[in-house]
Amino acid sequence: MAKKAVPEAIIESVLDRFEEVGLVDDAQFAGLWVEGQQRRMRSTRALKQELRLKGVDAEVIDEALAQTDDEADYRAALALAQKKVRTMGSLEPHVRYRRLAGALARRGFSPGLCHRVVSEVTEEPDDDEATT
Repeated sequence: MAKKAVPEAIIESVLDRFEEVGLVDDAQFAGLWVEGQQRRMRSTRALKQELRLKGVDAEVIDEALAQTDDEADYRAALALAQKKVRTMGSLEPHVRYRRLAGALARRGFSPGLCHRVVSEVTEEPDDDEATT
């Protein structure tokens, strides 16, 4: 509205009314954003950055992310790696590892978690397991 030269008093009045009827609720927005983005296999670090860029207050972001469990990043990273590894069967192991780790890192997962998840999804079955 400010870009359209709407007077400040009118902007405040409209925004106050939006808040009254529940159309502007940063906490609800942040919670829904976190829930939706976790299904898109994003890390909590990436979610925090995205919400910060959208102008959500840091306290509201922390509250929204506090509702996620400790294993949310692991599950999201594992789901993404499992999805991507299916298309990489013909690649050399080191190339597969590098590509999977890069995909996870771009989604904001920590290097330690990337290594853990990529190692899990690229493990070759032992000879003993393959024959049983």
